[in-house]
Amino acid sequence: MARILVLNGVNLNLLGTREPEIYGPMKLSEMMDNLREQAQGHEVVDIQSNYEGCLVEAIQEAKKDGYDYIILNAGAWTHYSIAIRDAISAVDVPVIEVHLSNIQKRENFRHNSVLSAVVEGQIAGFGLYSYKMALFYIIEKLAQNKIGL
Repeated sequence: MARILVLNGVNLNLLGTREPEIYGPMKLSEMMDNLREQAQGHEVVDIQSNYEGCLVEAIQEAKKDGYDYIILNAGAWTHYSIAIRDAISAVDVPVIEVHLSNIQKRENFRHNSVLSAVVEGQIAGFGLYSYKMALFYIIEKLAQNKIGL
């Protein structure tokens, strides 16, 4: 079974109370529990931090810690964190970028992701389902690699 690291960035600890009309009413802990239920036996570990360096270190250590994939919602750091971008580029662990809201339908400064060029893919605008779609993709991709498709 695979190990999947879910990294949640700045302000995501406020889910459920922060702008629920944009981000939904579900708390982050509930979202991560829901994701673990969908993991089909794969291990899902989540980290949330409001400190950019914490996410950088988690990305840098991901391979050593035995993670096969990273699901990353960097929050506002998506739009300007060269440090997170460089950490992703420096490691040999694929990353799927996710967003609860559709960043293209938000303020202009949210339209750009400095991470998108170095991640395997981006899923945005589907709330919790953005995470679930990333997880489904990972599970399917790992299964295909296992059987040589």
